Amino acid sequence: MKKQKIYMANDHTAEKMKRAIMNHLQNKGYEVVDLSPLNDGQSCSYSEEGLRLGEAIAKDKDQGSLGIAICGTGVGISIAANKVKGVRCGLVYELETAALIKQHNNANVMATGARLIAIEKALLLVDTFLETNFEGGRHVERVATIDDYLG
Repeated sequence: MKKQKIYMANDHTAEKMKRAIMNHLQNKGYEVVDLSPLNDGQSCSYSEEGLRLGEAIAKDKDQGSLGIAICGTGVGISIAANKVKGVRCGLVYELETAALIKQHNNANVMATGARLIAIEKALLLVDTFLETNFEGGRHVERVATIDDYLG
């Protein structure tokens, strides 16, 4: 059975972490799409990369694709991704949060910070995020409120 597609985006601070996560996911059979190919430590904008990821997720939403966003702290890239309608990006540094953003918020993008956590921990966060399911129930209406907001 083919595993779902995972889109990845990052700024220049997160290139090493992104490559480690990509290899990890490809070894597990995921199709990984790198939206932020960088050359020679070239600087780039977390905001542009977050928007690019958000647009890819929104375009591919009916396929159930997920995203992983990484910048220095994970904050900037997550703010940018969340600007795209249909994206629910959660910032995670801990395993419990990686699970809860899926269980309660049906997050379709996980963000983290390359300057703040080790690569080994990032791999555990990604696995937790991908292996956790949305609980539904009382959370369905709450997620719909967010998705339906036109502000």
